[in-house]
Amino acid sequence: MMMASNPFTPTFGVVPAFMAGREDITSELLAALEEGVGNPNLTTIISGARGTGKTALLTYLSDAAQAQGWVSVNVSALPGMLEEIVQQTHAASAHLIDTSTPAKLASLKLGDIAEVQFSDSLEAAPTWRIRMGELLDALAETDTGLLITVDEVRDDLDEMIQLASAFQHFVRERRKVALFMAGLPAHVSALLQDKSVSFLRRANFYNIGIVSDFEVEEALGKTFDEGGREATPEALKEAVQLIGGFPYMMQLVGYRAWNASPDSPLISEDDVLEGSRFARNDLQRKVFDTTFRELSKGDVRFLVAMLEDDGPSELADVARRLGKRSNYASQYKRRLQEQGIVGEVGQGRIRIELPMFKDYLRDQLL
Repeated sequence: MMMASNPFTPTFGVVPAFMAGREDITSELLAALEEGVGNPNLTTIISGARGTGKTALLTYLSDAAQAQGWVSVNVSALPGMLEEIVQQTHAASAHLIDTSTPAKLASLKLGDIAEVQFSDSLEAAPTWRIRMGELLDALAETDTGLLITVDEVRDDLDEMIQLASAFQHFVRERRKVALFMAGLPAHVSALLQDKSVSFLRRANFYNIGIVSDFEVEEALGKTFDEGGREATPEALKEAVQLIGGFPYMMQLVGYRAWNASPDSPLISEDDVLEGSRFARNDLQRKVFDTTFRELSKGDVRFLVAMLEDDGPSELADVARRLGKRSNYASQYKRRLQEQGIVGEVGQGRIRIELPMFKDYLRDQLL
């Protein structure tokens, strides 16, 4: 009998079979695309730590927009992104509009034999905004909107600022256009502080993180069922506990548990435990190691001071352990919040948000 294909997708950016805990976001943004011009949610920023599913969410929204009849182009915030947007728009809208460039007269020679030469292209429009405006005009003739998604936003890229500035004009001109962006909290925060694109502070904003145990269990069960296998109640309970609400970890655990005994019609608790050993290693290598390398010495000292507590930490206790005033501790709390590592759980109380990152830090630092 042929082994059933593994339905889990522990690859960054790939849309999972079931998007756990993001239904409110997707329904709101798809409704915005349906309504079109004038809906404020057509400019949206998604912020979240690594592994929370930002890229997969952008991919899902892009696919759904195309299903609604929009043209969708997807880029990462890297040098050359503006030209990439133009080229992708040309390619994606070729079935709707004539994107070929007409020839123009280049020279005319009169003599014994008349000679006419044509150039294959017109001179480029002077600005990116004008070039995109021409494309949007052509799309408007077919009542087609353009969705631009930008992943890994950053404030230190001039093209990111140019895009945001031009997009503001597209909105003012009431063009059928949408901009969905995603990035790490610190990079999103820095972008929003840039005075030249202050209008983005009024954009729709989602800060995504962990999802509820109920939503994890529901998505896990549906994904196993979709693949043609069933997880025992004990297996689901153990998996939910191991996942801790972390979307990427859900895909890792599900993927590894599926492969633990691929010929069995049931996913057992032993399968989950076996798979979790590999899943933890994957998570450490692909998420935690990178996150840890980006921490400053001050960030690390702050987190070490939190490791004395099994549960949430009092900010006053962290400051005392550091031998610093409360305003110093508050500064690093904000820094770590912007990185999606620390979150508030009540007045003056904080916790490490990334599931299992506390254990990782203990292994690395203590």
